[in-house]
Amino acid sequence: MTGCFSFSEAIERTYKSGFKRSGLRPVTIDLKDGTVVNFWVSKNRPESKPNLLLIHGLGATAIWQWYDVARRLSPHFNLFIPDLVFFGGSSTTRPERSDIFQAQTLMRALEAQSVKRFSLVGLSYGGFVGYRMAAMFGDAVERVVICCAAVCVEEKDMRDGVFKVSDIDEASKILVPESVEKLRELMGYIFYKPSLPRMVPPCLLHDFIEHALTRDNVKEKRELIKAIPKDRIISEIPKLTQPTLIIWGEHDQVFPLEMGKRLEKHLGDNGRLVVIERTGHIFNFERPKTYLKLLKSFLLQTKQQIPVTNGAV
Repeated sequence: MTGCFSFSEAIERTYKSGFKRSGLRPVTIDLKDGTVVNFWVSKNRPESKPNLLLIHGLGATAIWQWYDVARRLSPHFNLFIPDLVFFGGSSTTRPERSDIFQAQTLMRALEAQSVKRFSLVGLSYGGFVGYRMAAMFGDAVERVVICCAAVCVEEKDMRDGVFKVSDIDEASKILVPESVEKLRELMGYIFYKPSLPRMVPPCLLHDFIEHALTRDNVKEKRELIKAIPKDRIISEIPKLTQPTLIIWGEHDQVFPLEMGKRLEKHLGDNGRLVVIERTGHIFNFERPKTYLKLLKSFLLQTKQQIPVTNGAV
């Protein structure tokens, strides 16, 4: 019913106010090819601060996924926080659905803002995009953080039962839910404590679908998911040359920890895996202080600082 109070809309208004208090402002970049990208960016960009790109995953828009992180990192970085294409107000009339297209789009949008060098953090699907950016634009990307993104997934993994949901069509319906039932199912996969989804009233879940996830671009978002494993084999995945921190939840049921170990092995000396204990796929919500500590330690490293080491925290 129109005119009813929306809890999700109220939260988003709070988040937007918090972003503005943290020195961020919304901008829209029109790439003149049918593609438009919305960003939250630091109003002032002193050269003394490094640039940092935060790339969200599937689900709600960037402001929902980066609110806590952005407020705490804004004193240390010039922040660039986009909504990926098909999320928020970012859109395209072009047919591409690959992580390569998303990576190229973000790079063009950053160049339009005169950003030449930056580090990046990619969360879940954003990790696939961030990895591609680091591989394709190595001269621009300085440090890389990949969070719970199964970059080294292969197409055959879907057939071999590596994931809890092996059918890609079904997985896309769960990851981009349109019903309360599917959203509960998704929450059961992403949280460490599966009892949590059962405690949320259906009316709040419905409100979240309507106002935070939205029913916009559902088909396109599911196409993004289906494009990930298509024809993918590890031997053809480029190896990054930048220092790369890989962060994973110990009990991730979306992308199992084995995927993090596989990526660390693929990167060799350039990759370090840290596992956050007693967390699932959304450790950024479940252990935010630990997550922030890892990000700051790695991204603000100087040559004199001790690097983040392998292990669990």
